[in-house]
Amino acid sequence: MPLVTQTVNPTQLINFATAAYESAGVPTPDAHLIADILVQADLWGHQSHGVLRLGWYLDRIRNGVMKAVSTPEFVVDAGAIAVIDGHDGVGHALAMLPTLEAIKRAKAHGLGAVAVRNSNHFGTCMYYTRRVAAAGCVAMLTSNGGPAMAPWGGRKKIVGTNPFSVAAPVSADSSRAPFVVDMAATGVARGKIYLAKNKNLPIPLGWAINNEGAPTTDPQEAIDSIILPMAEHKGYAIAAMVDMMSGVLSGSGFLSAVHSPYKTAEKSNCGHFVIAMDIAKFQPLEQFHARMQAFTSEIKSVPLTKGFDEVFYPGEMENKSDAKFRREGLQLPDDTVADLRRIAKETELEGKLPL
Repeated sequence: MPLVTQTVNPTQLINFATAAYESAGVPTPDAHLIADILVQADLWGHQSHGVLRLGWYLDRIRNGVMKAVSTPEFVVDAGAIAVIDGHDGVGHALAMLPTLEAIKRAKAHGLGAVAVRNSNHFGTCMYYTRRVAAAGCVAMLTSNGGPAMAPWGGRKKIVGTNPFSVAAPVSADSSRAPFVVDMAATGVARGKIYLAKNKNLPIPLGWAINNEGAPTTDPQEAIDSIILPMAEHKGYAIAAMVDMMSGVLSGSGFLSAVHSPYKTAEKSNCGHFVIAMDIAKFQPLEQFHARMQAFTSEIKSVPLTKGFDEVFYPGEMENKSDAKFRREGLQLPDDTVADLRRIAKETELEGKLPL
């Protein structure tokens, strides 16, 4: 049976998560960044990437595989292009740095492309690509992860879920949500399987197979076995492409050399790749906004199919969820609440936990 949810104030939850990471030696700006990314994912309705992960990142810091204090190093600095060695620092900080660098270089050169090696898992991709879109640029971000699926036709997992995101502004203000695509190359993000496990729910057929190659609805069996790619061989090809850009090109680990954030005692070796394109170098920004509004309006204007009340363009649903949860409070599964209470006790932060 699904577990009962509890409601929590998002701002107070950010303050608690920040304090938890500070207690592990993470500098306040980076601690707040991790906390904001986790809670923002929950606000967008993506609990698979929300505070469910708070303890995983904390354990990685405690185990020394994600360093509390990040020391990024520019190993290539070539105008529009840069490569950063993250030296196993906090993934969220190591993803924000190239995001800001890509924007800066795009404004100077029309395009900025920044790769990161030796990083860690950084949360949800759209947190960063939305930042690029807000700066008047089109963004693309890729990141590789630990083995989750097999190459198409194989039965050994060596390919990660390998998410990617593309974002662009739709209006000059916040009146319209930015256009944002954010997805894993698997049929479902691995975090959604962990979320199903936390809620004591089965997963749908088609998400995963067990080690014998048979379909499974058991989330634990799926975690232990093989997650299926989206769109069969096409998802596998996309995952391989993301791994090439994030791992091979960046100089970081790739395929089975990368380890997932769920294995909290193993060095990640993951890499990221951020591209920002300054819209004003292609056409006037106002013209682009007008074209994007026409683009998204045409998408939303099509007749509805049975069972649907509205057509959303990519990125729009997250804005609606954000407004709803900021108004009503976040709802967290009991297992997530229990884990937050465990962390609060371990860190002696019970007084900061708003539950």
